[in-house]
Amino acid sequence: MATASTPVFAGNHPHAFASLSFEQKLDRLAEVAVRVGLGIQPGQTPPQELFLTSPIDALPLARLITAQAYKAGVKLVTTIFSDDASTLARYEHATDASFDYAPTWFYDGVAAAFKSGAARMAIAGANPALLAGQDPDKVSRANVAVSKAYKPALEFITRHDINWTIVAAATPAWAELVFPHDAPNVALAKLWDAIFFCSRITGDDPIADWKHHNAHLRNRVNFLNNKRYHSLRFFTPDDATDLTVGLADNHLWAGGGTTAGNGIYCNANIPTEECFTTPHKSRVNGHVSASKPLSHQGTLIENIRCEFKDGKITKATATAGEAALNKLISADEGARQLGEVALVPNPSPIAQSGILFWNTLFDENAASHIALGQAYSTCLIDGDKLTNEQLAALGANESLIHVDWMIGGPTMSVDGLSADGTPEPLMRNGDWV
Repeated sequence: MATASTPVFAGNHPHAFASLSFEQKLDRLAEVAVRVGLGIQPGQTPPQELFLTSPIDALPLARLITAQAYKAGVKLVTTIFSDDASTLARYEHATDASFDYAPTWFYDGVAAAFKSGAARMAIAGANPALLAGQDPDKVSRANVAVSKAYKPALEFITRHDINWTIVAAATPAWAELVFPHDAPNVALAKLWDAIFFCSRITGDDPIADWKHHNAHLRNRVNFLNNKRYHSLRFFTPDDATDLTVGLADNHLWAGGGTTAGNGIYCNANIPTEECFTTPHKSRVNGHVSASKPLSHQGTLIENIRCEFKDGKITKATATAGEAALNKLISADEGARQLGEVALVPNPSPIAQSGILFWNTLFDENAASHIALGQAYSTCLIDGDKLTNEQLAALGANESLIHVDWMIGGPTMSVDGLSADGTPEPLMRNGDWV
């Protein structure tokens, strides 16, 4: 576990990176976000638009991303900023009817932008505990309203029709949650240090480093695809988890960079350490305990434990945020079923940092995980060419939500199971065999 007294990665940065100014480091992250995350290259034709969302506290990074995007030939960057205080004002002063409303006109515009070929980038960094003290019913209703309005646009993401990515920015409220015992300026510096390291921008050539990392993940993905496992079994010595996850018919493993439907090779997450695929929505059985807390839409949900039968959650508990958890899995019919299963080795840089980031972008890359809700059609053979009905027939789940939560750790074992149930060790003590 990281100590509270010194920056976690300060001593691990190469001298050349450590000698850079903060703005130069931030500009490196911006370049990686555009060149590696979105895969946009100078001279790319036709030139794309970019739709960018960002917390207002991440304005310096948003500005540098905008500049890097224009340098790479993007024809227009359109940015929408969010503000925690304005979000809270809604919960403190809006009428009850407000929480069943989302601006469909706005999300229709986002869908139109994606349809015309715009790229998508999100800067993550909002306060993970922002809505922890708010009425979970209102939080749930607001999330459902947004999910319904956003669904036509989200399909461009889940089908990977466009190049998209998420990158992180340290913000004061987030840093305070991650490093609660440090002075605000120290906490913020430590979080930035961790983001830079985990985002693989501290080497002499971050673009080349990402190419090497993607090649490593691709080798692991190829191994898993060649195995054609029928199911995965996750289990721990203390029996906190014993879960069998059936894999969808014609499933495909993915990890690292992938080629979007528009032909652009991109990395959807900066950072990423996972190999993931689509589970069969009706073939999940057993019980599972979360290995890390889940921060979802401003609510912290701790010590999740779920029981599954024939694909569906039959019981869900948590020691904190249980009401929010049960609202989440009641969002629609598919919210109680899985849309993703992912394998992450415990020796990954994020896991070894010892930091609980309270942010799924990082925490999901520290541990093997599962996701409730919508499946990615790109994790099925020719999935981008199939109808929703055909995807469902193969076992792909459909839902308004897609929420990852972590189940892996240093004691987790994973077996790959053949169709007749014969096990083959995949992971022991959290690492690949």
